[in-house]
This record gives sequence, C-alpha cells and structure tokens, in this order.
Amino acid sequence: MTDTQTADGGVIKPRKRKLNRKPSTMQILVLGYLAIILLGTFFLCLPISAKNGGWTAFIDSLLVATSATCVTGLITVDTFLHWTTFGQVVIILLIQIGGLGFMTFVTLFSLALGRRIGLFERGLIAQSAGAFGKGGILRLIKRILIFTFSVELLGACILMTRFVPEFGGQGVWFAFFHSISAFCNAGFDLMGVKGTEFASLTSYSDDWVVNLTICALILVGGMGYVVWSDIWDKRFRYRQYRLHTRIVLWSAVILVFLPALLIFAFEQGGSVLEGKGPAESFLICLFQAVTPRTAGFNTVPIAELSDSSILLIQILMFIGGNSGSTAGGVKVTTMVVILFGLYSSVRGHKDIVIGKRSLDLSLAKQAMSLFTIYLIFVLTATLIICAVEPQNITLRDVSFECVSAIATVGLTTGITPLLHTASKFIITLLMFSGRLGVLTLASAMMTSKVQPLTKRPTEKILIG
Repeated sequence: MTDTQTADGGVIKPRKRKLNRKPSTMQILVLGYLAIILLGTFFLCLPISAKNGGWTAFIDSLLVATSATCVTGLITVDTFLHWTTFGQVVIILLIQIGGLGFMTFVTLFSLALGRRIGLFERGLIAQSAGAFGKGGILRLIKRILIFTFSVELLGACILMTRFVPEFGGQGVWFAFFHSISAFCNAGFDLMGVKGTEFASLTSYSDDWVVNLTICALILVGGMGYVVWSDIWDKRFRYRQYRLHTRIVLWSAVILVFLPALLIFAFEQGGSVLEGKGPAESFLICLFQAVTPRTAGFNTVPIAELSDSSILLIQILMFIGGNSGSTAGGVKVTTMVVILFGLYSSVRGHKDIVIGKRSLDLSLAKQAMSLFTIYLIFVLTATLIICAVEPQNITLRDVSFECVSAIATVGLTTGITPLLHTASKFIITLLMFSGRLGVLTLASAMMTSKVQPLTKRPTEKILIG
C-alpha cells in the first residue's frame, strides 16, 4: 500500500492489516489431542511405568500413548507384562479421555471451577461430541458423563463376577479396566496375567458372560452419544427418532448378525471352529462380528482366520462405528449416504432420499471425500510399509494392520511388535488421523478462509 496525501498536504499512513491468529476449532482439537498424547508418552517412557525398571523406547511409548488416546488397541508390548500399575493407570486414563473427547474433560473442569462456557467453547464441544449444533451442549455433556460412567460401572460389576473368583482382589481392577476399554472401543486388555503375550480374550471364547458383556459395551459405546440422548428423550417412540438415530439402529442390527453368519460360513472346516460346539462357534462368530466395530478385542487368533473372514473384517473395520461415538472408521452414516447416493445416481434421481427424507447433496460430497481420503491413506501406508518391511510380512498382514490403525480398531494378525521404527511411526500417524478424522486434519491445516470471487467457466469431461 502507498501513502495517501490529504488536501492540506498531510500524509495518511495506511493501516496495517491485523492477521487473525486465533486458532480454528479444528486446530484446537488437533493440538489438544496431540498434547495429551505427548504427555502420555512422557509418562510411559519413565522407569516407574515399566516392570523392568528401565526406560521404555520413545517410539513404543508414543505408539501405545497414541493407541490409547485414539482408542485403538495396537500395541508393541503386552499391557500387563510390560507396564506397572502406574503405567496401566496412565493408559486407562488416556483411553477414557480419548473415548469421551478431551473437550468433555475441559468442560468438566471449567464447570467445577465455576467458569462460564462461551459460544466459542460450545462450538469446540459440539465438534468434539459430534453434536448437531451448539444448543443444549452443556446438557448433552452432563448426559455423556453420567451415561458413560454408569454404563462402565455396570459393565465392571458384571465382569467382576468372572474376574474376582479367578484373580481375587486384582479382579476388581481387571473388571474396571476391561469395562472402560470395551466401552471406549479401545481393545486394551490385561490378559497377559496368564503368561501369554497379546492373548486378548482368547481364553474366554466359551464364556457367555464375558463375551456378551464386552459385546454390549462395544455396541453401546459405538452407538454415539447423540443417538442415546435421542432415545432417552423419546423413549421407545421409534417414529419420533431422528433419521440419524434410525439409520444407526438398523445398521447396528445388519452389521452384527449378517457378518456373524458369514464368518460362521467362511470358517467351516477351518482351525478356528475345529472341535468347538455349536454354542461356542456361534459365540466366537458373533464376537468377531462385533469387535471390528473398532473395539480391538478378539477371542480367537486373528491370523488363523480364513482369507474370506479377514477381508470381511477389513471391510467392517473400514466402515467402523457411528459419528459422535467412541468408535472410528469412516462411520456407518457415511457409507449409508454413499450407498443411497449411488442408488439415486443409477436410478437417475436428482435427490438422495432416505426414510422419506431428502438429504443435502453436500453430505454426499463430504461422504465421498471422506471415503476417498481414507482409502488413499490406507493404500499409501500399505505401499510404504510393504517396501520397508522384510518379505516374511505379507501384504495381507500389512493391509489389515493399516486398516485397523486408521479405523482405530486395534485388531492385528500379530505383526505390530515386529515392525521397524519407520513402520511404527506410520501406524501412529494413521491412528492419530483416524481418531480425529482426516477431514478434521485437513481443515486444521488449511487456514485460508478466503473464497474466490470469480466463477470459472464450466466444461464437461467424459466419466466412465
């Protein structure tokens, strides 16, 4: 800018434009999770956290802290055999914060200190909790806290009936740890107490109480707080539910029982169901159908499943849970919008109609963007890790690991501890991206909000 001269010969200096350096909502969410992960990494690195009394390698501590905060479950060291009680407490706190969203905890402390929650903070909370708007946010947060702690307490009490007789007083800690881990869809376990590393819940494949309790906690946590709030307000008046709630409920039924039947069919004649009775076989297939909803527990060795079951589980992991929940993946509603958009396109319809409701076409654009970016992340990470790792780690194992990481699931064929440092860092980035959402990360990095003033000429290209 040049100086401007006035009529009396004076000079007006142009004002310098002040840059808006206030971070966006997305940036605050990203930085908040990053700060929690780094703090957790610091605590896990300390000798007090490891049973051998030594320092834990930074990359292993970083991966475990990220896995806990992003409620994933991928680990390089066994949670019980490596970490002390202090380290286990750090992990479960990271899981709880990551599952609820760190803005929920910020709000909790603000309310405890008597601070007023402004509009900007309400926007942050709405983004973190997956709410539709800023209205009624504080009521939703209170409901989230009460509902979460009540369900986790109930789950822990049920699990105590199995763990206390088996482990004594230590079973109380085990019950709470697994209840929180299951509700938050984290997949961390303490079953290394039986002497086998990375065993998960394989010793309980025939235990109906443990299996059904963990499955219920996974499904309840993966439904989403907005869904349960809607159900609480309208009780069992199904017709009054939001379209979002109805989609989630129907999807939950379809994506549990259909995959369970398919896994049962795929594993006939395989080693997983060999020698198992009908009841235990049903329980195994049901659990393996529920856990890809980004939970990360398993009651049979994943590596022993057939290729068909592995591919099906990868698809389920990629879809994930529901928006605004503790689950990851591209989300069920994203896939529903894509499928109905595909149906509308094939039929030549202009609008996307679901349940006698027309959806905003911008949702289809956002859904396709999310699906495409997740797919690009998975393919790129798989390509790089396959190039880095030795030939004895197969494409099947690497692709499964990458989908599990970005969908924040935690299931693995057993290669996580064997990965090189570069591959572990890639898995860590995938978990971080998956928990926050790749669109959130992209929005956080794109600080420019200036829209172009000109409209470019329209041109056609050939498609298909």
